[in-house]
Amino acid sequence: MKNKPTIHLKLALIFLLICCSKCLNLNAQDKPNVVFILVDDLGYGDLGCYGATKLKTPNIDKLASEGKMFTDAHSASAVCTPSRYALLTGQYPLYAENGKGIWGPLPTTSGLIIDTNSLTIADVFKNKDYATAAIGKWHLGFKTGTNDWQGSLRPGPQDLGFDYYYGLPVVSSAPPYVWVENDHIVGEDPADPLVYIGKNHPDEVTTITPIPYSASQRTENMFKGAVAAHKLFNPYSMGAVLTKKAVDWITTNKQKPFFLYLATPLIHHPFTPAKRFQGSSEIGPYGDYIQELDWMVGEVIKSLKDNGLSENTLVIFTSDNGGMFNTGAQAAYTAGHRQNGDLLGFKFEAWEGGQRIPFIAKWPGKIKADTKSDQLICLVDMMASFMALTGQNPSTLQGKNAINVLPALLGNPKLPLRDELLLAPYKERNLSIRKGKWMYIPAQGGGGWTGTQPGTHTFAGPAAITFTNHPNSDIENGKIKSDAPPAQLYDLEKDVNQTTNLYNKYPKIVEKMETILNTYIPKKDWKFIKN
Repeated sequence: MKNKPTIHLKLALIFLLICCSKCLNLNAQDKPNVVFILVDDLGYGDLGCYGATKLKTPNIDKLASEGKMFTDAHSASAVCTPSRYALLTGQYPLYAENGKGIWGPLPTTSGLIIDTNSLTIADVFKNKDYATAAIGKWHLGFKTGTNDWQGSLRPGPQDLGFDYYYGLPVVSSAPPYVWVENDHIVGEDPADPLVYIGKNHPDEVTTITPIPYSASQRTENMFKGAVAAHKLFNPYSMGAVLTKKAVDWITTNKQKPFFLYLATPLIHHPFTPAKRFQGSSEIGPYGDYIQELDWMVGEVIKSLKDNGLSENTLVIFTSDNGGMFNTGAQAAYTAGHRQNGDLLGFKFEAWEGGQRIPFIAKWPGKIKADTKSDQLICLVDMMASFMALTGQNPSTLQGKNAINVLPALLGNPKLPLRDELLLAPYKERNLSIRKGKWMYIPAQGGGGWTGTQPGTHTFAGPAAITFTNHPNSDIENGKIKSDAPPAQLYDLEKDVNQTTNLYNKYPKIVEKMETILNTYIPKKDWKFIKN
């Protein structure tokens, strides 16, 4: 009889441990997975759900119908590298590089531009014991100082909170045309190293897969050696390679909460869709590439379903900036496609077409299906929002510009969550400010590329605005009018397509916007902004 209480106590303890174990497992499963799909150069009008009619995006459209579409979402920059910097760091690219700012795409030999001691969105998830991966385009540099592409490419993604990296180290239109896995070139051979030799050495560089002129511009290779590594990289198989990597990683890591940052090199030029997608749209390679992108998204969503993860996974689909009006996009335009919808401008420009982006979020049971939001949000806000999502306090962030916009994803706040937004184009003098309905650009033009000839890769600016028949009160016959105001003010509530510059009509608002803009400027000689 004396042993019975002991037996009962042991049984009770075993039962308690089983219950606690189940609770722990439930709690782990309750942590939402996050799949963040960042597309390269996808314009506001490039999807069926955002108005495209000359191509088909059924998987992405379904994502929108099962989730929420945002109509006033923005990249922090109209250029790829600074936009990605803002996403990963929660900080405006104006403050990168110790206040020098980052404005354009990083060169091939650039070192890592994110301080490894700075909090990143991957760190936010690692702090809650998530598995983390970055798959796809990186374009934020490797190593310290100048990247010589020799040996280990550290520091890199793995020093910024990502457990695993596989992808394109720079951009699909620039060398080196190789894959990188974690911190090494895939297929590297110590006996045949990758060596940077720069431009003007066409007879020495390693041969890469040829592409036709219709695919749009691609920079010639600037590396010699690494023949085996170069052979592993085929621009026509990028979508398939990265999709398999993403699906495999999800399957491998499904037992614990995870964060997957899938940064597709599609749909950046050159437009090299896989053979099965060639000729599948009505607008040439540009549209075919988007339809391959749609297939990629469908495969990732299917993998979540196949692994029983759909219900507890937040999927966000968006772009790093607006669409560029290169030769492929011009051909699509001629065929009836409007890559940025009716918005003014293109990639690199401060106008809405350069930085207003598609943004779709789906989370079954948490985000109401088939809904829309006109809340002002930005990619820079993802850090604070992911902190809130994982039970961390966004108010503890210091030196960041992120605002928690999770309430806009999960509900329908009546008041704006974000009232001001700094927007960076390619040229510093056009650094702009959004305040409520007002958009202020402190200079003429869009601040991007200014090619004047149709059929060229750099066609943009006033000439492209006239070519596309987009009305703007400052532009006539492909040029800025001689009597145009020195800066621009738009009422986006009444004129989202920016047809009428109100600079002269509302001088007090202009003064107020200039004052607000100056509060963001670092303490340095900034000759473009009035004091």
